[in-house]
Amino acid sequence: MIDPPSKAHHSAPFFPQDQEYTMSRIIRTEPNAILSKAVEYHGFIFTQGVVARDLSQDINGQTKDVLAQLDAILEEHGTDNTRILQAQIWLKDIADRDALNTHWSAWLQEGLAPARACVQAVMADPRILVEIMLTTTK
Repeated sequence: MIDPPSKAHHSAPFFPQDQEYTMSRIIRTEPNAILSKAVEYHGFIFTQGVVARDLSQDINGQTKDVLAQLDAILEEHGTDNTRILQAQIWLKDIADRDALNTHWSAWLQEGLAPARACVQAVMADPRILVEIMLTTTK
């Protein structure tokens, strides 16, 4: 049987009264009314869902552009694609998964693939073929 904690343990405040504590800083990159390009907190970086800048491109062109934009966001926050923890990928047509995976696999270093989901979705603009969102760390 485990003894219950002592009263002294419960009566002490969680933070000493004589120390000042501040909230952790949240860094928002290029925020607007609905989203930020990225949010950094405690060394974690959460990116927006990134889509291609030129929506007239095919899945290959759009995927390359999205990955290049993600590289730039990660670099801006002092990290890179070797530190990705999780990826969420949306495809307009799941049949494009093989083309996406070709570029994705070439972009990642061997053995450093993140946890990932890749699903077919109705996109906000029908010309968008791929959207990728990352969670990474420094």
